[in-house]
Amino acid sequence: MAWIYLVLAGLSEIVWAFGLKEAHGFSRLGWSLLTVAFLIVSFYLFARAMRKIPIGTAYAVFTGIGAAGTAIIGMLFLNESTGIWKIVSLAVLIFGIIGLKLVDSGAKSDEKAGDA
Repeated sequence: MAWIYLVLAGLSEIVWAFGLKEAHGFSRLGWSLLTVAFLIVSFYLFARAMRKIPIGTAYAVFTGIGAAGTAIIGMLFLNESTGIWKIVSLAVLIFGIIGLKLVDSGAKSDEKAGDA
């Protein structure tokens, strides 16, 4: 369940980052409220995830999902530049996030095997 919280926290980070852009310095009430709401949700879910996931892994995955997702949203919806190296870099970031999940799962399996 902790990994579900962590992924949802990362996705919430994408929403609040986009909302922050659209709030124009908190001058637009609707976007400002959405931003603050998702900021709270994001950090609540992140805190819940860290009950079971090591902080280094949790933070890297949380910020990685947010960074990659926000960059992709920027390219798709905000007319930000898209180049081959940007896409390759995002792919490396996403594979790194997946790798951290796999390593964390493997470490837990190793710990359980050592307990037997």
